[in-house]
Amino acid sequence: MTSALGRWLRDRARATPHRTAIVFEGEATSYGELDARSERLAAGLLAAGVRRGDRVATLTGNRPEHVELFFACAKAGLILTPVNVRLTAPEVAYQLADAEPSIMFAAPALVPLAEEARTSSGHPCRVAELTRGGLDALATTGEDTGAGDTGGAGDEHRDPADDDGLLLVYTAGTTGRPKGALLTHANCFWTNLSLDRGCELREDDVVLQVLPQFHVGGWNVQPLLAWWKGATVVLEPSFDAGRALRLIAERGVTTMMGVPATYLFMAQHPGFATADLSGLRRVVVGGAPMPEPLLRTWLDRGVRIVQGYGLTEAAPNVLCLPEEDIAGRVGWAGIPYPHVDVALRDVETGGTLDGPGIGELVVRGPNVFAGYWRDPEATRAAVTGGWLRTGDIAERDADGFYRIRDRAKDMYVSGGENVYPAEAESVLQGHPEVAEVAVVGVPDARWGEVGCAFVVPVPGAAPEASELIAHCRARLAGFKAPKYVRLVDRLPRSAVDKVLKSKLRGVWEQAG
Repeated sequence: MTSALGRWLRDRARATPHRTAIVFEGEATSYGELDARSERLAAGLLAAGVRRGDRVATLTGNRPEHVELFFACAKAGLILTPVNVRLTAPEVAYQLADAEPSIMFAAPALVPLAEEARTSSGHPCRVAELTRGGLDALATTGEDTGAGDTGGAGDEHRDPADDDGLLLVYTAGTTGRPKGALLTHANCFWTNLSLDRGCELREDDVVLQVLPQFHVGGWNVQPLLAWWKGATVVLEPSFDAGRALRLIAERGVTTMMGVPATYLFMAQHPGFATADLSGLRRVVVGGAPMPEPLLRTWLDRGVRIVQGYGLTEAAPNVLCLPEEDIAGRVGWAGIPYPHVDVALRDVETGGTLDGPGIGELVVRGPNVFAGYWRDPEATRAAVTGGWLRTGDIAERDADGFYRIRDRAKDMYVSGGENVYPAEAESVLQGHPEVAEVAVVGVPDARWGEVGCAFVVPVPGAAPEASELIAHCRARLAGFKAPKYVRLVDRLPRSAVDKVLKSKLRGVWEQAG
């Protein structure tokens, strides 16, 4: 029996074809419609020359056509490669050159960005609009090629295997270049199974999805599980706090997933105090720990909360703090999900730590990714002895609960987005008035963390902070650009000339 995800939708459509799978901008899509459309699209893609194992890139906000395309890829043995819509053309071009997709679907407003990126990438993939009409036109090319028979004879029409690629999600890179994390059908199957056993979804649940579909969480934290179980997903094109609060009441939303900033913006909205949250059975938070004041705000409204921890390379679910423990363990990430093993690795010796302690969190299980796309060296560095090295320093207590203490890498999390300072440092280093630079994450009430760039100017120069920030924003997605710039005479360094970022964070704290 295969764990390929295309089977999920076929089985569900056979059992409950008229049940609503998606609500988007007031329009409903049934399971039967979603299954039939994805079958035709799968056949159409193969008929158009897209081969098994090829990448299908997307540049779009959340929309039902993206879901249809996901399941078409799952059925046809293709690898969906969703690209972050907040990236600049050079950043998109890098991912196109690396993934080499056969086709890229873009939302109409993003087609010019996709075309610019394709041209500069040097990779001659086709760019198509991700619209109902665009997909229907492509799907019709497959109507005479056995639509609904993607599991037929021949390699191009056999069902995907468990270890076939399904999602290629790019993560921020410590060296300044993102890496593509390849997730297989089996990875997605097991992470959703473990999610259901740790944070159950029911067929009568209504899921509000506001996380973007270019994140692994936009698929593997509730939406795919909902479509497996036969629940309804209220799909939002983007997050708006006021609209989210209204939809909870209007659509009978019972559960949702977000990062701390999601819940902060909703709590800060003028309508939060009077919003009808009575049907909200549970919310899930990830990306960073929920601050205690914000946690209390939601608990006081009678909403149960599940805290989690994960990373793209683990598809992403790793740790879960059950709702009954969250009030007494604020800031903790929890215990491993079912089917997931975790351990602590001694940072100095590389050995495994027993009992309570602090070390690098490592992960093992069927949810751990197949590797970085075309980067075996990076894969070998990330997975040693069968354990995925997260780069996060965690503490484990005597009861087996974990919390994240620090990051072995320089990454910080801003509004749920992973940010690696190396990217901004590389851009700032190219500014003519910058001699040296180091970027660190600093606390921010709105986004959790933001970047602060400590800049050593070239002799005689005194660049304006606004100028340097604008320089970054012209070349990087907004969330990657530092919010603050501090001019300094020199950067603190160790005996081997490594920049001591801990001291820079200390400088920030002392400055208040």
